[in-house]
Order: sequence, then structure tokens, then C-alpha cells
Amino acid sequence: MKEKIKSILIIIFPLVGGIIVSLLTNTKSYKTMIKPFLSPPAIVFPIAWTILYLLMGISLYIVLKDNKEMIKPFLIQLFINYLWPFLFFSLKKYILSAILLLLLIACVIDMIIKFYNTKKIAGILQFPYFIWLLFALYLNIGVAILN
Repeated sequence: MKEKIKSILIIIFPLVGGIIVSLLTNTKSYKTMIKPFLSPPAIVFPIAWTILYLLMGISLYIVLKDNKEMIKPFLIQLFINYLWPFLFFSLKKYILSAILLLLLIACVIDMIIKFYNTKKIAGILQFPYFIWLLFALYLNIGVAILN
């Protein structure tokens, strides 16, 4: 029972952090900013991030069973992930947030490689996150240009 609770906590850890960040971030500016082509409606973001954070947690749980050191690349990228909304939405630092997003993408690539080398499925589970970050970079740059 104790192990099951621990596994659930690891899996939901990124999601809980993401919820806290979203509650602390002023995202009201999304409605008024000029957005690039292909920008999804606001409702898409919480749905996508819920799925991505759960995939992150599952992936982390899988690799931690074999290699506790995998927590380091995971926490580094997660910290950067949690910083981005503050720069983009609250501070409206669009160029700086795009640079941070590039750093995040590099950290996620590093994490994917390390996870994949530990447990292939853990690395594969991070591909939707990677693709979403590329899309986020497109949106971020588009907003930086248009606003």
C-alpha cells in the first residue's frame, strides 16, 4: 500500500506543480494578445498540459525504479517549464520566454535521451511533450512578432 501511494505521488507530482503555477500565473492576457495562425482556443492548454504532466510523471516513475539519478534532468526541465508561464504571461517578456523555451527544449531532449537509455518507454512517453514544446515555441515567437 505504501509503495502504491508513493507511485501515485510521483506520477501526479508534475501535474500538481503545474496546477499551482497556473493558479499563480496571470493568463488573462492570452485573450487580448494578437496570436499567430494555428493558435488554439484557451481551453486546449489545460487539457494538453494535464495529459503532458501525467505522461511526465508516469515516465519519471518508470525510470526512477531503475535509476534514481534520473530525477536530476527531470527536475531541471520541470523547473524551467514552471518558469516559462511567468515570463510569458505575467511579465510579457516574449523574447526572453522564447529563449527560455529553447533552453527547455534542449533540456527535454537531454532528458528524453537519458530516459530512453534507461527505459525506452520512458523516453518515448516524452515525445508528445517535445512536440508540444516545439508548437509552443512557434506560438511564443508568433506572439513576440505580433505584439
